[in-house]
Amino acid sequence: MTAFAPSAMTTLIDAPVRYDLAESTCPPLSVGDLADGAALARLRLDYGTSRGDAELRALIAADVGVTAEQVLVTVGAIEAMFLLAQVTCVPGDRVLVATPCFPPARSIPEGLGMRVDVVPLAFDDGYRLPLDRFAQALTPQTRLVSLASPQNPSGVRFTEAELAAVLAAVAERAPRAVVLVDETYRASTYGAAPVPRSAAAMSPRIATCSSLSKAHGAPGLRLGWLTTTDAELYEQLRAAKFHSTIACSTVDEFLAAQVLRQQAEILTARARRLGQALDELLRWAREQPVEIVPPDGGAMCCLRLPAALFSDHAVAGFYARLAEREVRVAPGSWFGEADRVFRLGFGHLPANDFSAALDRLADALRA
Repeated sequence: MTAFAPSAMTTLIDAPVRYDLAESTCPPLSVGDLADGAALARLRLDYGTSRGDAELRALIAADVGVTAEQVLVTVGAIEAMFLLAQVTCVPGDRVLVATPCFPPARSIPEGLGMRVDVVPLAFDDGYRLPLDRFAQALTPQTRLVSLASPQNPSGVRFTEAELAAVLAAVAERAPRAVVLVDETYRASTYGAAPVPRSAAAMSPRIATCSSLSKAHGAPGLRLGWLTTTDAELYEQLRAAKFHSTIACSTVDEFLAAQVLRQQAEILTARARRLGQALDELLRWAREQPVEIVPPDGGAMCCLRLPAALFSDHAVAGFYARLAEREVRVAPGSWFGEADRVFRLGFGHLPANDFSAALDRLADALRA
């Protein structure tokens, strides 16, 4: 099994680089895009509520198909993951994770003392979920199942039929488990493609998490959410949030509501740009010594250096040449993959910079 190296991901925010193709967000919004100075000046810096601002929860609920009482606002999707692991499991319980994955999906339960079982998804299979192996990995001691759709780093989305099969397997083999579906990239679509329906209302066994960091381009707000239609689980999660962060920032919640009020306009412009960038990337990849899994959604995808062309030593040399050219991609070991696989983000850079970064990437491949 490929080792995780998630700590290296801190370079994304701690070590800027000229052409950052490792980043998986869309270009950031500014406060001026969302509110004027007068509106901010009137905002009272009181405590918020443990549930989150009522209007914000209503906006989220309308988007994902649940009620406002089934939405818990969190400090990014990462707090949502932490709260759910903390509430559903005790040390020694089992958590089933599909990899490659966003590193906290694994590191959070491991840090809380849970036993993490891993079902690897394969590049050669297009990162589709191997349902038979997934079902076999479930046990009566499994308390949490963690999936992402679209996945990070691949951008591959699970179908509703696949999620229904997961729910059926969990009901049979791990009846006390909760299924987390991380939908952080759900709203990142391409061109005129519609935003897929959320899994939030599929089953009381499902919890979803998401945030405004990726598709909407507001990672600086640190604003996410959890949904569950299980009232008892919701109250446990709300209490856990109160005893950790108490409430989210009222400034973040105010601005997040402005983002969601303008969501259609924001997402339409970003979908157009993502579609253009993905088309450019796919054309570029056809002419390069790389393999690619085309994504279904999100601002990133996975590429691979073929073993027939790149030895392990050559893979290391490729990353060294990228650094010399001031280009960064996200190596597979960040996510539990081999480093000959890398995540490439195509939504963060302006169009001209993205083209220039691909030119430098091609130069590093040829060298």
